[in-house]
Amino acid sequence: MASSSSSIFTGVKFSPILAPFNSGDSRRSRYLKDSRNKVRFNPSSPRLTPHRVRVEAPSLIPYNGLWAAQPNSHKGRLKRNIVSGKEATGISLSQGRNFCLTCKRNQAGIRRALPSAFVDRTAFSLSRSSLTSSLRKHSQIVNATLGPDEPHAAGTAWPDGIVAERQDLDLLPPEIDSAELEAFLGCELPSHPKLHRGQLKNGLRYLILPNKVPPNRFEAHMEVHVGSIDEEEDEQGIAHMIEHVAFLGSKKREKLLGTGARSNAYTDFHHTVFHIHSPTHTKDSEDDLFPSVLDALNEIAFHPKFLSSRVEKERRAILSELQMMNTIEYRVDCQLLQHLHSENKLGRRFPIGLEEQIKKWDVDKIRKFHERWYFPANATLYIVGDIDNIPRIVHNIEAVFGKNGLDNESTPSSPSPGAFGAMANFLVPKLPAGLGGTFSNEKTNTADQSKMIKRERHAIRPPVEHNWSLPGTSVDLKPPQIFKHELLQNFAINMFCKIPVSKVQTFGDLRNVLMKRIFLSALHFRINTRYKSSNPPFTSVELDHSDSGREGCTVTTLTVTAEPQNWQNAVKVAVQEVRRLKEFGVTRGELTRYMDALLKDSEHLAAMIDNVSSVDNLDFIMESDALSHTVMDQTQGHETLVAVAGTVTLEEVNTVGAKVLEFISDFGRPTAPLPAAIVACVPTKVHVDGVGESDFNISPDEIIESVKSGLLAPIEAEPELEVPKELISQSQLKELTLQRNPCFVPIPGSGLTKLHDKETGITQLRLSNGIAVNYKKSTTESRAGVMRLIVGGGRAAETSDSKGAVVVGVRTLSEGGRVGDFSREQVELFCVNHLINCSLESTEEFIAMEFRFTLRDNGMQAAFQLLHMVLERSVWLEDAFDRARQLYLSYFRSIPKSLERATAHKLMIAMLNGDERFVEPTPKSLQSLNLESVKDAVMSHFVGDNMEVSIVGDFSEEEIERCILDYLGTVKASHDSAKPPGSEPILFRQPTAGLQFQQVFLKDTDERACAYIAGPAPNRWGFTVDGDDLFQSVSKLPVAHDGLLKSEEQLLEGGDRELQKKLRAHPLFFGVTMGLLAEIINSRLFTTVRDSLGLTYDVSFELNLFDRLNLGWYVISVTSTPGKVYKAVDACKSVLRGLHSNQIAPRELDRAKRTLLMRHEAELKSNAYWLNLLAHLQASSVPRKELSCIKELVSLYEAASIEDIYLAYNQLRVDEDSLYSCIGIAGAQAGEEITVLSEEEEPEDVFSGVVPVGRGSSMTTRPTT
Repeated sequence: MASSSSSIFTGVKFSPILAPFNSGDSRRSRYLKDSRNKVRFNPSSPRLTPHRVRVEAPSLIPYNGLWAAQPNSHKGRLKRNIVSGKEATGISLSQGRNFCLTCKRNQAGIRRALPSAFVDRTAFSLSRSSLTSSLRKHSQIVNATLGPDEPHAAGTAWPDGIVAERQDLDLLPPEIDSAELEAFLGCELPSHPKLHRGQLKNGLRYLILPNKVPPNRFEAHMEVHVGSIDEEEDEQGIAHMIEHVAFLGSKKREKLLGTGARSNAYTDFHHTVFHIHSPTHTKDSEDDLFPSVLDALNEIAFHPKFLSSRVEKERRAILSELQMMNTIEYRVDCQLLQHLHSENKLGRRFPIGLEEQIKKWDVDKIRKFHERWYFPANATLYIVGDIDNIPRIVHNIEAVFGKNGLDNESTPSSPSPGAFGAMANFLVPKLPAGLGGTFSNEKTNTADQSKMIKRERHAIRPPVEHNWSLPGTSVDLKPPQIFKHELLQNFAINMFCKIPVSKVQTFGDLRNVLMKRIFLSALHFRINTRYKSSNPPFTSVELDHSDSGREGCTVTTLTVTAEPQNWQNAVKVAVQEVRRLKEFGVTRGELTRYMDALLKDSEHLAAMIDNVSSVDNLDFIMESDALSHTVMDQTQGHETLVAVAGTVTLEEVNTVGAKVLEFISDFGRPTAPLPAAIVACVPTKVHVDGVGESDFNISPDEIIESVKSGLLAPIEAEPELEVPKELISQSQLKELTLQRNPCFVPIPGSGLTKLHDKETGITQLRLSNGIAVNYKKSTTESRAGVMRLIVGGGRAAETSDSKGAVVVGVRTLSEGGRVGDFSREQVELFCVNHLINCSLESTEEFIAMEFRFTLRDNGMQAAFQLLHMVLERSVWLEDAFDRARQLYLSYFRSIPKSLERATAHKLMIAMLNGDERFVEPTPKSLQSLNLESVKDAVMSHFVGDNMEVSIVGDFSEEEIERCILDYLGTVKASHDSAKPPGSEPILFRQPTAGLQFQQVFLKDTDERACAYIAGPAPNRWGFTVDGDDLFQSVSKLPVAHDGLLKSEEQLLEGGDRELQKKLRAHPLFFGVTMGLLAEIINSRLFTTVRDSLGLTYDVSFELNLFDRLNLGWYVISVTSTPGKVYKAVDACKSVLRGLHSNQIAPRELDRAKRTLLMRHEAELKSNAYWLNLLAHLQASSVPRKELSCIKELVSLYEAASIEDIYLAYNQLRVDEDSLYSCIGIAGAQAGEEITVLSEEEEPEDVFSGVVPVGRGSSMTTRPTT
């Protein structure tokens, strides 16, 4: 990949503290897990997608605010990166193919990252009296109905002086005795006051939550409590089959497609979910859409039409999906689940199902499974959105669903079970098809008073028995399991501990969560401070402690990844550090530090109560229901956390935290919990310098010995670290100001020193050192801000004798992590104390640093100080360079083990004439680099007028401009090595025999196939790689020039014609029309290649339109089977080239407009989205970017006609000579095995030298669409 990002000073990433360790379940794999409360340390992670050193924990608050990863909202379908599994926001082929490996949409919005100082993303007061008052106040709270609610947040910063006072850690006021404290901790947590729960007579449960973000839209999710765990031996995958057939066979759902609604479905272990995201009213008639959405969900869930034609169509799609999902990452996930849950169905019932069974089911068998499980009493309806009349919504629910599941038959009945009886239902045989699990004696009010069947829903999910990790002897220990595969690149080992879920329902429960969070937060820095600045034996060490609704348990996982030759030392070090923390505990300083940080973080969430999206709220409620956690709103959460924080003591934190680690720290002792499983995933061969590939062997006994070596290694107590309060003192700042005399100067072309646009709220400034600044005040994310520095150049500025210098240089800077006289550890802790996240990224056309910060406690000033220090006093270290170079060598060697990466790599090399700037550097290029060369390559970009800083946040004009002058204005205009970055020409390869179509073959135990189709496109502003300015030709064309769509031509009169002329003259014309074109082509690909022909499960069209480079390209990515992939490629080409013969219909364009405008409207409340809009606003290399591109975006989309879309389409080169394709086939009989790449070849995209490990992709299916 041509971009690289690095964590320079990786900090800790927290989910809001009030969350119990929940929702980590299905996303526990490295690319899927929303792992709540994990300690992850990646000092040299080979992944180039975002990886932070972070501690994450689940929150009782679904959050999409300051530190939440932004959803990939510009995609038509929700997708994840196939290479690293990380959510990818770019559409460059070199960034990897995007698709969702889970069935759910991106859930990243629930996460919170607290401190993280530079993440490599190359490719996103309490006093004693107040405590007493809080204790008394909450002890008298009237307890609401238990259940999950809207997100909460909690916590405030300690008041002045409290940090020093907290060194004794005993904050309990003397007047609170132990009995009062015990009574307080036993009080139930309050529930969300706005969450409305109800149940129909037929047993359907519903939850309604008013939520204004996004406005005029709502989420409706029907959760049927049946999944793969409920399937019999001959039904494996049938729930997933029903999901497909019911969803895609619904005519009522199809009727919603023209309204701006989006819908999808997924299946996992314990439930099947059909969801619709819809406007509250139709655009034109203002008709209420609630009844139509509910009617569609009713048909999908309870009244599907099992037509033979639809069943056969979805059978083909699922078989294709099965092969597509069967990556090595998926197989690793399955291995982990099989061993972790060897005693129950979770280790065997993967939702995707078994191929041989999927091929056999007839319509009758599928229908019978539906009759057995899909009825109202076994379902829950969730509605969250812009609702102002809950009684009306309840009436709609009753009208649509009220008569479902009530059969007018006199049927013998048995008593309804109680709480315990519901559990017993899972131990008895399932009833025949069509009958429910239990019956009720309840009668309805119908005239004939006949008895009605009322079937009961599942009460506990999932219905499985677990073998808990309990103390035992070495005789009882299950031997370590080893999964060896030729497609694995690195060593990875997982040690699992499995215990029952601890429900978070009382203040005492919440207090335990807080103490665990503090304890595990310390572990990250223990490893980080001890090893990050050296060359550690491991690639990453991660501790995950999370509740899983899908698995019905809490799992603690220690995951260690390493280069195979270092695996024993890596395991030893990880165990040693876990043992150190368990034996000596956290220090007083650590307790103070992390408590303060978590409270500040929660305080910010409390201020964000009105900015949580409906989908985040809904997903959180669903997961909380499965775990039986009480959920509060932000205000309640704030108060409760403040109340319990003051009762925490150092001794209790260490006692509670130590129990989490005992299965590792006390391994082998009779008192220690036995690991539920130990699983190592290892390659069959490894690369040895000077030798090449050699066999890699490992035994269970060796694994045990490596663990024991960590238990015997000497340990010492952790010393306290001095944390800087500021990186630049006031005296230093004063001296810099006198030296450089910062001021604002006139903006080129305006003559004004300040340009402010009232409509958008955007202000433009220019500093005397040449740095351009854009800022926008925004209150949508209360007291939060984001900032991005963009430095023009990037990898495109690399010369033929410095290939890879920029990307390795950026990684070197991140690996070092030092600025000025401060150590890496000090800078990281500075970020923790000020709640700063910072990422560093290099792409093809720029280097960027992005900061996320809070404005509380001088957080914005701290972020500006950090930026200033990186620009002025960054430290370049030789050992950091060695680690960065070694990482890219590892990336290169891992290409032959990835079908997708090898296939895309070969295509990119062919299309871009072997240009190494768009792929990873080769070993030959890497060996020619040194520290000085990479430093010069990076720092040469840092010229004042080549830098642009954009800031969006809840600040005042005075605050932001003071920071800009103080910390950006005092930066030198250029460094000693700085020079304006140049660029060698970029060329698409001329048509050459043998390179337009290529193939890649990979030996694998299982069959899979994929393909990429790509070709040239202009950049976003109408420039082509040949130097043409397309606006010169477009401006000469008359409206409806081509005879196309004459009926539309008749409509283009008067004002309409002038509006279209304005659109064609607008600098964003090609950006807008290309975006609409991509939506249309994506829709056609799905309809034709996937739905009609059944040649693929997943296919997409994506555009990579550069801003600073005069080129772009399009990519079609398709997955298939070896037997169908060639036909799939031909079908994709036919769709791509068929837009003239099969002209675009007005309804297609209208749908594309609604999709993009809806996305735009939803994102406008996001600071990060505004940061994207501000990018390049003052960049001299993007002269056409201007304020009108932001102000007129909506009107530009609305004005676009079909004729305009064809003008954009005609700029894509789709002829046979310009189009490049590459097919990749994996299998035991593949034509030829991928050989090790030569020194002249390069990998293509965001590579992951470490295969993601964990449980995740195997737990759920992909989205149906």
